Order: sequence, then structure tokens, then C-alpha cells
Amino acid sequence: MGSEMCIRDSIETISAKGLECVVALADEPHDDDIHEGAIGVKRSGCHGFCEMGPLVRIEPEGWLYTKVKLDDVDEIVDKTICNGECVERLCYKKNGEIYRQQSEIPFYKMQQRIVLEHCGHIDATSIKEYLAIGGYRAFEKALLNMSPEDILNEMTESNLRGRGGGGFPLGRKWTSVAKQKSPTKYIVCNGDEGDPGAFMDRSIMEGDPHRLLEGMMIAGIATGAKEGYIYVRAEYPLAVSRLKGAIAQAEQFGLLGDNILGTDYSFRIHINRGAGAFVCGEGSALTASIEGKRGMPRVKPPRTVEHGLFNEPTVLNNVETLANVPVIINNGAKWFRSIGPENSPGTKAFALTGNISNTGLIEVPMGTSLRKVIFDIGGGMRGDGKFKAVQIGGPSGGCLVTPNLDIQLDFDSLKKVGAMIGSGGLVVMDDKSCMVEVARFFMNFTQNESCGKCVPCRDGLPRLAAMADEIAACEAGEDALERCRKARLEILDKVMLPCISEPRAEVSQYAPKMITMHIDPERIREVIGKGGSVIQKIVADTGAKVDIDDDGTIHIASANAAACDAAKKCIDDIVFVPEVGKLYYGRVVRLMQFGAFVEIAPGKDGLVHISKLDRKRVEKVEDVVTVGDMIWVKFMEIDEKGRWNLSRKDALIEIEAQQAAAKAAEQQ
Repeated sequence: MGSEMCIRDSIETISAKGLECVVALADEPHDDDIHEGAIGVKRSGCHGFCEMGPLVRIEPEGWLYTKVKLDDVDEIVDKTICNGECVERLCYKKNGEIYRQQSEIPFYKMQQRIVLEHCGHIDATSIKEYLAIGGYRAFEKALLNMSPEDILNEMTESNLRGRGGGGFPLGRKWTSVAKQKSPTKYIVCNGDEGDPGAFMDRSIMEGDPHRLLEGMMIAGIATGAKEGYIYVRAEYPLAVSRLKGAIAQAEQFGLLGDNILGTDYSFRIHINRGAGAFVCGEGSALTASIEGKRGMPRVKPPRTVEHGLFNEPTVLNNVETLANVPVIINNGAKWFRSIGPENSPGTKAFALTGNISNTGLIEVPMGTSLRKVIFDIGGGMRGDGKFKAVQIGGPSGGCLVTPNLDIQLDFDSLKKVGAMIGSGGLVVMDDKSCMVEVARFFMNFTQNESCGKCVPCRDGLPRLAAMADEIAACEAGEDALERCRKARLEILDKVMLPCISEPRAEVSQYAPKMITMHIDPERIREVIGKGGSVIQKIVADTGAKVDIDDDGTIHIASANAAACDAAKKCIDDIVFVPEVGKLYYGRVVRLMQFGAFVEIAPGKDGLVHISKLDRKRVEKVEDVVTVGDMIWVKFMEIDEKGRWNLSRKDALIEIEAQQAAAKAAEQQ
């Protein structure tokens, strides 16, 4: 009811200004619904700049408003719609500069958007808008002016490589299917985007669905296929809805179905929704799922180009790969190869997530450096964090660290360092991220999603996960990382181990560490107490594991070396025993109870200055005693009845006696 009232109020506000407003709640407004002079509000695809959303683009000016709220509608109508003025407070700002045009914003300006060119710029549900910007022109050219051989040669010459992760040349795959003698062939689009942190294909399906259909239709002409299937994960309901609408519109316009554009060529496209199984991203598992079987991979050969869907020759490409096809047909293979390195031409879409300032969807030429993507386009690390690593290529990929920042993001360069471009997900991590936990996450993910057919996966992953758990629990031993390296365990080797090639100062932040301390058992019982609240407090504060033996041996362990060092410092402070007659300036001592700190340094006023002392629990300032210029800290503990017991009183009496003797000597 509240939303309805807000919409009604907005309509009344706009109408009062003499403007006609078109609002459709069940269906989005199309060109036929909007009359001349009326305001049309359309839902586009993803603009890419997720960090600044919700985004509103004003056409034809190209202004981009960021972080728009419902309360901003009145001002947008008054200034922008009625008077043609830009609402500058809603524009993107950086370093005191205001960016009105979307194309001027550094996040967009440093990109080269080809596949994502129309996302956020057109009504994704309107075939008329797609046609108006040149949509289906490539299909028309391929159908009426090119032979299947011409298309295959053009795609082979372009050297377009699969954007789903493998990087297999599209031209070779299409040619292999075209050579098969079977009269029945299929075009299958893999829209099962399962890698954590990846949403590139989703953006294309939601923001430019007709472009995907056009790519599949051209593939059908080239290979002789007459049917296509789009396999979309069920978690993408908007993508499914817009693809269905695009197919219906294409059929209505005679671009899909029988005898397309008056020719003898026929092609139909179907949609299958997956249940979210990660393994269905693999080709043979995907086709099995479409057939109504359990989505499980099969042994190869034969490949899908020979025996794929329904045991027929099948072209299997992902969304981004097929979305590149129309622009190559329109502009030519030579133009496409002019972008990026020779062996990895074109652009690549990446999803930036994690501890980075500008999260969102970007598209850059292949060969762009990781540094430019993270620090120039992505805006660097969020807050005061420092770059530690970026996870690339999904669970089968790896981590790139500081020495890899200048590496080129293309198939061959990443392969040299043991990583892969994958589908394009980039999860950026700062210096607060624990690489052991990252490895554990991906191991648990792959263990849960594995089909279990092969021994290395079925039996190896549980053992690998158990090893990571041991490392995280500080129970793996000091040689744990070396054992992982020797065993060449895939996920640890690609996620956690690449980081230990950094300088030791960097490694110490996350490499497992163990410290053994030997303390007088009497002193342990006096100020700590085995298993008491003091140890619990240290564990809670530092995250390290602390055990105390009966002989006074203290074992400190953690997967984070910094936590180990912090715990040791806490224990050093607690068991510290001042020497009688010695001055201690500027030393910070942790009182036993509740992690309270006492700074034992006299001020100019002659008083002892107490810092971070929990006065609610430690009520008496006498806990810190000064005798003249001498400072003494009384260590305290609580007995079984909850009473405060002060220790080392004898030492305090000794200090007072020394002071009294000194004064007596002066008087004599």
C-alpha cells in the first residue's frame, strides 16, 4: 500500500506540471505505449557501476545519476525533465570534480565496452530499440550475403576464443560441427554462470538478450543447425523472463521460426533452466541436464562437437562468446584482431567484487594489466586496506599477488603463472584477508559441488579440506605448507601457496606460526591461572590458540603469524616482573583481568597516568602504586569466591623500606 501511494503521489506531481506520464506495473513500457511528449521510464540492463547504484541515465543527454532515491524524483522532474538542467548533486564526484556524462566517469572512460555496449543504454525488452541501433543486421548479412563457409572463415580468422574459461578457438569448434554429416545439429548456449563473484553473462542476458539470440542464429547458419538451447541457471529469473520475451518478439518479427526472411532457413530457440548445480557448467553435464537426465559429466572422447545434445553434433559456447559474434560479422575479423594481443584478441568482461572501491562489471581489451583493472578502473582498495591478492578463474583458477600486478590479463599470460582467466570473476582481497580461509572456502565449495566420478576429486578433496582445517586450527605442524606444495594439491597450490612466494614480511601475515614459551610454573599460577579468564581473553582478542602445560610451557599457535606475535606480547606483559629499585618509563603492562592496560609512566604533575583501564571492573586506583618516583604495578587475581587478592605486597613493602632508609640517610 505504501509503494502504491508513493507511485500515485509521483504521478500526480508529474501530471500537475503538464506532463503525460506512462507507468506500467505488470509490464515495462515500450515504444508503442509512450506517446509523443510523454515521459517514458524504462528498465535497462546493468550499467556496470554497481557501487554507485541505483543508477538513472537521462537520454539523450547521457547524464548519469548515482545512488538515486525515491525522494530525488521530484527534483529530477523539476530540473531535468521540465527545465533540462542537470542535478549535479546526483552526479558522480571524485577529487572535487563533478562528472555529468557517463562517458566521462573514469570507471567507464578507461573501458572499451563492445559486448556490454548496449547494456544500460537501451530498453532490454524492446526488439524495436535493438533494431534501431543496428540489431539483427549481422544476422541478415550472414543469411542473405554470406555462405556458411564465409562465416566459418570469418570467425576462424578473427581468432575469437571461448570466454567461458577454456579459451578454445570458436572458429575451430564451429568448423568441426559443420563437417559432421549428421542432418541434425544443435547450438547450445551455456548461461550456467556458477563461479563465485561472476555475473557477466547474467548482465548480457538481462541487458541485451537479442544480441545473444543473434549470435546463436548466426552459429546455426554456419553449422547447419536448426535448433538452439539456452541453459540458464534458475537463480536468474529476470534473465529467463527477458530471454523468453526476446524469443517471442523475434518470432513475431519473422526472425525466428520457419522460412526466416523468406528463405528456406528455419531456426528455433528453447530455454532450459538449471537447478544451480555447479557441475552443470561442464559441457556434457549441461547437455545431459537438458535431456532430462541427471547433470553428470561423461568420459571424453567423444567430444560434444561429435556427440553432444541428444547424441548429435553440438556447438557449445557461453553467453559472452556468442555475444561477440554479431559485431565480428558487422566489422570484420581484421577489426576484431586489432583489439588486444594477437593470440587473445578482443575484449573481456570482468566482474569486480571484494575489497575494492568500485565494485561492478567492466570490459577491457585482452592484455590489460591487472594493476590498471584494480587501481585505475576499480579505484584501488576500499578504506585503508592494502592489496594482498585477487582470486581469478573461479574455483579452478588461482590467486594473483603483488608481484603479479603488472601481468597482462589474457589466456597465455595467466597460464604461465598457473592461473586462468576463467569466466571473468575477480575477487579482490586486502591485507586483512586470510588466504587459508580463502583456500578452505574454495575447497569446501568444490567438495560440495563435485560429481565424485574421479578418484582425485572424490577421495582427494575431503583429505584436502581436512588438511586446510588442520592448518586453520593450528594442528597441522610447521611443515604443512611444504607438504601441500609437494603433494601439488590443486586448490591449495593455486589459492594459498602462490602467496608464499612473496617477501617474508608479506608471508608473515597469513603463514601458520607456532611459538613455545617457558615460564616459571609458580608465576603462571600466580598471574594467569591455567585455563582461566585471562587466557580466554587473550584468545578472544588475538584469535590465537593458547595452551599451558603443567610444567609452565606455553604453546601459542595460529594460521595468522601476526595473531601469534600479539598473543606472545600479551603474555609477556602479564608475566612481567619489575625489578626492585628500577624505574620503568613508558612501559605498557596488561593487567590480568579483562584485558585492562596500565601505562606506568609518571606525568609532569607527579601522578601516574592510566590508559585503557577498565574502571568499571577495577575500581581502585591503588592497583597502580607510586612511591616517589618509583612506579609499581600490583598483579591481581580473583579467588574462587570472586574476591580481589593483591599479590607482591612484599615487594611493595621492600620498596617503601628502601625509600624510608634513603630519606633517613639524607636527614643524617
